[in-house]
Amino acid sequence: MSDASTALGVRLYPDLVEHGGLAPALVETATRHGLDIGRVSAPDQGRSRFNCAELHSDQGVVCVKLGSQARYFMIDLRVSGEVLARGDVMDLLQVAQVAAAWRAGLAFTELTARFPFMEEIKHRPAPVAQVS
Repeated sequence: MSDASTALGVRLYPDLVEHGGLAPALVETATRHGLDIGRVSAPDQGRSRFNCAELHSDQGVVCVKLGSQARYFMIDLRVSGEVLARGDVMDLLQVAQVAAAWRAGLAFTELTARFPFMEEIKHRPAPVAQVS
């Protein structure tokens, strides 16, 4: 059994095992559908090299991880390390579509309207110190 099949589980992610992990499968899916998802990276070592991917662009980072008990992809859109939107989806093509749309400059409100499985994270403003 290969390292990829051990890390991913052939039953849940046979397509990812076939490509050697999430990052190469995502690149292949985007290429096949003519989507520009930018630079894709994965950790160099450990199980994460098979089940995590980061897509880098001027907008920020799309971080993708896998569900372990059921097949789904967890997507975080991060700017300066802060998660601004997140969602879960079962189709790798939809992950690539989200990444391509965000890389192309789609605003969060438009992105969540186009991809209803994505949710914008509302952040509360930091409390302002009051001087007595």
